[in-house]
Amino acid sequence: MSMTILINTLIVLGTVLAMEFVAWSAHKFLMHGLLWNWHEDHHAPHLKDGFFEKNDRFFLVFAIPSAFCYMAGSFWEGWGFLLYIGIGISIYGLIYFLIHDVYIHQRFKWFKHLDNKYSKAILRAHGSHHAKQTKHDCESFGLLIINPKYFKKRSEWKVDNNKIYK
Repeated sequence: MSMTILINTLIVLGTVLAMEFVAWSAHKFLMHGLLWNWHEDHHAPHLKDGFFEKNDRFFLVFAIPSAFCYMAGSFWEGWGFLLYIGIGISIYGLIYFLIHDVYIHQRFKWFKHLDNKYSKAILRAHGSHHAKQTKHDCESFGLLIINPKYFKKRSEWKVDNNKIYK
């Protein structure tokens, strides 16, 4: 019994970690590619009409596979591991919502900016990403795993071979 709990816990944690890379890939190649028209208003808030953004559609893009995993893992014998993948996707979605929408963009005023190196680095990385209002030449597509340069103040970022790190 305890081995099953350990395996299911590892599936959930592994899925949460894997979702950072799925989200990075989706952000870089879909949101800043084929589906830019959904994501554009997130980079140009003046295009937004009301509380919601077209970008909020991505909630469904990630919720559908999670819901499928919950259902398939619950109903199909031998596919129970999918339930734990669905739980991992949901946990990542909750983390993403709390950090991105609540903490970074303050869409809900539930808590203020934190005063530690990691939270400041997240804000710097995301701010650097939003420095561009177009789909091209953006950087920092992830949320939780960030480039070490963002742990430094902007004034400490290096110029390397004619490439400026903003």
